[in-house]
Amino acid sequence: MELRSYQWEVIGPALEGKNIIIWLPTGTGKTRAALYVAMRHLEMKSNAKVAMIVNKVHLVHQHYSKEFQPHLKDRFKITPISGDSGSKGFFANFVKDSDIIICTAQILHNALMSDSQEKHVELTDFTLLIIDECHHTQKDAVYNKLMEIYLQKKFNGHRKLPQILGLTASPGTGGANTFEKAVEHILKICANHDTWRIMSPQTSIKDMEAKAKQPIKQYDLVPERVKDPFGDKLKELMTTIHQYLGDFEFITEFGTQMYEQKIVQMEKDGAETSNRRKRTCAVHLRKYNDALFLHDTVRMKDAYDFLDEFYTSEKLEKNSRNEIDIYLYTLFDGYRHNLLALSSDIKYENPKLKRLEEILKKHFHNSSNSHGIIFTRTRQSTNYLLQWINNTDFLRGLNIKAATLTGAGFSNQSQHMTQNEQKEVIQKFRKGFLNLLISTSVAEEGLDIPECNIVVRYGLMTNEISMVQVRFLLKTIIPYI
Repeated sequence: MELRSYQWEVIGPALEGKNIIIWLPTGTGKTRAALYVAMRHLEMKSNAKVAMIVNKVHLVHQHYSKEFQPHLKDRFKITPISGDSGSKGFFANFVKDSDIIICTAQILHNALMSDSQEKHVELTDFTLLIIDECHHTQKDAVYNKLMEIYLQKKFNGHRKLPQILGLTASPGTGGANTFEKAVEHILKICANHDTWRIMSPQTSIKDMEAKAKQPIKQYDLVPERVKDPFGDKLKELMTTIHQYLGDFEFITEFGTQMYEQKIVQMEKDGAETSNRRKRTCAVHLRKYNDALFLHDTVRMKDAYDFLDEFYTSEKLEKNSRNEIDIYLYTLFDGYRHNLLALSSDIKYENPKLKRLEEILKKHFHNSSNSHGIIFTRTRQSTNYLLQWINNTDFLRGLNIKAATLTGAGFSNQSQHMTQNEQKEVIQKFRKGFLNLLISTSVAEEGLDIPECNIVVRYGLMTNEISMVQVRFLLKTIIPYI
């Protein structure tokens, strides 16, 4: 197994048995470096057992098929275990019979907590834990719950604890706005991993930079609508609901993430205090806020259709209606005709879409080789952007073959994709049956997606982790809209 000079440099302390975090850019071979550490660990330590822990189901099979199985299958017993593999019910037996286990953090945590003889394992059953994307080891994440068990055992005097090897393309700054807070965030991650040191290349940086991909970044600041009567009507509706509640605390924050958080809390408070009016109004206000997000991201028509579908399904599903339901239904019905008329007025249409259309024209016009990804915030917006591409006359004439790619987790907003559906979409993209993916952040971290020559972060303010992750997908340019 060949390693590059920078990989040798960062794994040195791990080969000596020290707990470290390997910090290498996406696409430079973190997993290959960890694979070598695992191999040497199994060769040198008696009764060794390795667990490769990931935070997403698809990474179990990706790491197994791309790295561990091709390089180590002839020497070691390797078992991938995920929620859909049928193996998790006999986790303890597979751990006992395997040299290397690759599984999600949740499955390992469930096994540690289980009373079942077939499922239960101890952390001390392993001699090396490799934690992929270890920057997630914070707050309430399952990675952190695993490391809390580890640290508790350490503080209680256990000596036969596994070696910890963390992998990250960027530890991030935790949203810090000062140097001191950024340092504090990174130190917390180190403490959570009981880490001796974060290892990044010092003497072989040029070798690493030659391997890493550095995209050209282009920022497109699109002016907001000069007039926005559709958005104003939505805010007027929301203000009316707040007046109905007698609540005027944050009516100036409509259409923001902060407002959404407050409305989620309002719904929770209403449920806990059995305040039906507060809880019901919070549900409707959140839908209006989602519509404002869509209005800012896609077409006015899409925001209207979203609300229309919500109220249509509400009326169909609720057999008995109380006075609060009737008030909210009547309120929307009173605005319905006006909203529908405004949503079809092209002079108020979203200017971001015009800029996105220009970018797609540039890269897909007269080009059969373009492959791209559009990142957007929500599953809803991926679906509406796909509809927009399919319904826009000029874009229909280009050689754009698009599909959505979203996460496998459940959401109250829209239907999730299964892991098999994700694989099918990526396979079609790889083979050229598709040349444009419209994706949520699921594609930024870990999915085995081929290189692209255009990646658009549409309506997203990037963070340092997603920017590092997305570099691996790029050949040329990232426009930010």
